[in-house]
Amino acid sequence: MRKVILYIAISLDGYIADKNGKVDWLNEYGSDEDMEGADGYSLFLKKVDTVVMGYNTYHQIVTELSPEQWVYEGLKSYVITHNKIPSNSEIMFVNSSPGDLIKNLKKESGKDIWICGGANIINQLMQEELIDRFHISVIPTILGNGIKLFDEIDNEVKLDFVQTRSGNGIVELVYEHR
Repeated sequence: MRKVILYIAISLDGYIADKNGKVDWLNEYGSDEDMEGADGYSLFLKKVDTVVMGYNTYHQIVTELSPEQWVYEGLKSYVITHNKIPSNSEIMFVNSSPGDLIKNLKKESGKDIWICGGANIINQLMQEELIDRFHISVIPTILGNGIKLFDEIDNEVKLDFVQTRSGNGIVELVYEHR
């Protein structure tokens, strides 16, 4: 069965974006090749065929991070939004709850499903215990405030340790939902 994987970077104090919603603080850190056991991102991409994000993450990608080219080319991309935007061959804009979308995607055949942001989507999926694997890269930066990765949830989530990698000051932590 397809797994739902949260693959994301956070600051040391637990933020995925600064107080203005920006992630440019990530730019100063090296590529995957600087990590012990390099090429983790490339290996991860081979295991997924679907990426899910909220509208704010999508908007940041297409206006700031990669305005010239869709960075998730070759993956089925789902953007959860209340905005009325027509879908195209690469990106499906859906107006459904994150939980309903994930439950439907898990019924389909395919590779794993990547949750790449944002915090609201992640926290809704956490509430429903729909994230199977947590792949979190801790960046050696303290932002002090911003958008937190995890918000309050109603239930404790137990995880099992899978692996860790490090390099260039970054520590990658991988856990699976019990």
